[in-house]
Amino acid sequence: SCPLYTIMIQYEYPNYGSGSSGGPCTQSDSGKPVIQLRLAGGKRKHYEGRVEVFYNGEWGTVCDDDFSIYAAHVVCRELGFLDAESWLPSAKYGRGEGRIWLDNVHCSGSEKSLAHCPSNGFGVSDCKHSEDVGVVCSKKRIPGFKFIRNQLSSDEVGVEDVRIRATYSHRKRIPITEGFLEVKDGGKWRQICNVDWNEMNSRVICGMYGFPGEKRFNVRPYKFLAKRRKKNFWGFSVNCTGNEADLAECKVGREIELKGNRTCEQGMPVVVSCVPGRAFAPSVSIGYRKAYRVEQPLVRLRGGALIGEGRVEVLRNGEWGTVCDDDWNLKAATVVCRELGFGSAKEAFTGARMGQGIGPVVMNEVECSGFEKSLTECRFNSEALGCSHEEDAAVKCNIPAMGFNKRLRLSGGRNPYEGRVEVLTERNGSLAWGSVCSDSWGTMEAMVVCRQLGLGFASHAFQETWYWQGDASAEAVVMSGVRCSGTELTLDQCLHHGKHIQCPKGGGRFAAGASCTLTAPDLVLSSQVVEQTTYLEDRPMYALQCAHEEHCLSSSAEQADSTSYRRLLRFSSQIHNNGQSDFRPRAAHHSWVWHECHRHYHSMEVFTHYDLMNLNGTKVAEGHKASFCLEDTHCDEGIQKRYECANFGAQGITVGCWDTYRHDIDCQWVDITDVKPGDYIFQIVINPNYEVAESDYANNIMKCRARYDGHRIWMYNCVIGKSITLYFSDSITSVKLREIGYVMQPFSESVRFAIAQKV
Repeated sequence: SCPLYTIMIQYEYPNYGSGSSGGPCTQSDSGKPVIQLRLAGGKRKHYEGRVEVFYNGEWGTVCDDDFSIYAAHVVCRELGFLDAESWLPSAKYGRGEGRIWLDNVHCSGSEKSLAHCPSNGFGVSDCKHSEDVGVVCSKKRIPGFKFIRNQLSSDEVGVEDVRIRATYSHRKRIPITEGFLEVKDGGKWRQICNVDWNEMNSRVICGMYGFPGEKRFNVRPYKFLAKRRKKNFWGFSVNCTGNEADLAECKVGREIELKGNRTCEQGMPVVVSCVPGRAFAPSVSIGYRKAYRVEQPLVRLRGGALIGEGRVEVLRNGEWGTVCDDDWNLKAATVVCRELGFGSAKEAFTGARMGQGIGPVVMNEVECSGFEKSLTECRFNSEALGCSHEEDAAVKCNIPAMGFNKRLRLSGGRNPYEGRVEVLTERNGSLAWGSVCSDSWGTMEAMVVCRQLGLGFASHAFQETWYWQGDASAEAVVMSGVRCSGTELTLDQCLHHGKHIQCPKGGGRFAAGASCTLTAPDLVLSSQVVEQTTYLEDRPMYALQCAHEEHCLSSSAEQADSTSYRRLLRFSSQIHNNGQSDFRPRAAHHSWVWHECHRHYHSMEVFTHYDLMNLNGTKVAEGHKASFCLEDTHCDEGIQKRYECANFGAQGITVGCWDTYRHDIDCQWVDITDVKPGDYIFQIVINPNYEVAESDYANNIMKCRARYDGHRIWMYNCVIGKSITLYFSDSITSVKLREIGYVMQPFSESVRFAIAQKV
């Protein structure tokens, strides 16, 4: 339970008071308890670990009950880091020993010490060590902390911060990819002598700053500039292997002999030049150049809240699958990050931290050297026996400092995660904030805003923001007609009207707004259940009056006689929540619509679309279902049901649970009365209007092949999240395809449409 090393601190810093790490004192002069903190646990970095408290002469732990990111900020600052990146409950860094000193800690984030936060009191706890809390701190140190160098790990570089200082000709570029390397030591920025500096060191620096690799540069202008600059060198060399995620993890080399004015007689200051990923092209103005069209990689990230993070998925045999977390580590994660055009990996996540994927588990026990060009070049076991999607691996990558969050803000909200969307634009030769027109504003647009600000997913998109009084100077509408696909990195990458603003309602109360969250649900339909439960039913019109009122029949039912029959394609659907938070209807309970005929509430206008299409994509029949009873039908072992429709209860789907709509429920069908026999495509789309934000919309679509002979129907080859395979049997079509140079192969649906147009 002991830490690998303890960070000893002595500091004087105006914002956080003063203190020391030594001694078993329990009271300060002000009467408040004095504690000492450390981060403990195995397999961790120096800036993360289980939170342990030294109080009354004894080390103990902190319970995760009511712990928050604000408490994590207090812990990290007390340890000398700028702030916290995240916190982890349930003894993720192992179970501690001794007393559980603090429980139900409530911090505002401004406290000077964890001991100053309200809690149950020291030693008052009903927790077990299985609830020990851990934190992940920022790698950057607080200026003014004096870390005793001989108390640091021998493998840790004792510097507070690192930066690439661009020359005058490069400072307007976004991102900064080249310049002198400087480290902050003792509160002062110092250069590094390039004696003993090598490519592996530069590789680590570039990875830290979000770049996949380093490149050569023209030395001559830097030699000229170095002669004119004031010399202030750091007195140590650095020795990196190239796989470190941060310079702080490299070994400190020999002490470099510096002359009287701290100059490097045998060399010059280190210069680093990096290659940005294709999605992060340097630009020379505040406007961000549109991203390059990226080629289809063999690896992708899904389910992440921020740019450069997500569940790792690999394309194998034409199908996307996940990676088992057995032996998953930072080396493998870094290979993924660099392959996708990011820098080195910050973290390698296990246990489906970014949600569970679908499809096969295609890689297990991955072993990488860290220098592979692709994850597929690493050694791995293709047999993933015993691995489930509960063990899906994920990554968080370093990304370049693009300044995305400086060109957008949320104004007037109750907290930093919500408010009116305001954009920084150039007007009359100067930069000014303005609002966004809410016409066509929806979840996808809010998703891009939240991602650009680094706030995660969108929880809501607002078309009226009268209750958020933003900056009065930002009332003018500077952006209208915004339409996003949801994959853009910034709002100005989305389609919009440009300089010609068109917003009939204007800004003010009708300005666009958003609220953000770091977690989101992820709904996935079970294709197996659909295939196994499909059948036809002929039902008399007089028994379908309620369904007719709710528009669940085809348009021809309007003229149908009450004694006539409708032919219904019926099936069951099972919808899993594989995300990180519960799926809840957007509308609050008080605004749900009561349907007298069926005696139930509709909590969403449309929850699911059902479409039957012919092979060229033309819709021949359709259906839909409102979310009149969204509940936890079943849950994975150990997960408690939360939502039940009975007695007008709350509606939703808990993480790890699924909602089953049985085939015999009204509107769980497609009316195919007017459909002729033949081959068709059956499509189901969950949450089709994006009313509720999800971490991944790509898996909300399921397509099946369907064959209808006029009496029976067969459903087969159901797939989720990709185009269905189509086969051509018409001999005339075959001849035409060969004439224009195509070989007879199974085609994806998009290719099928392109070929049809060309024919």
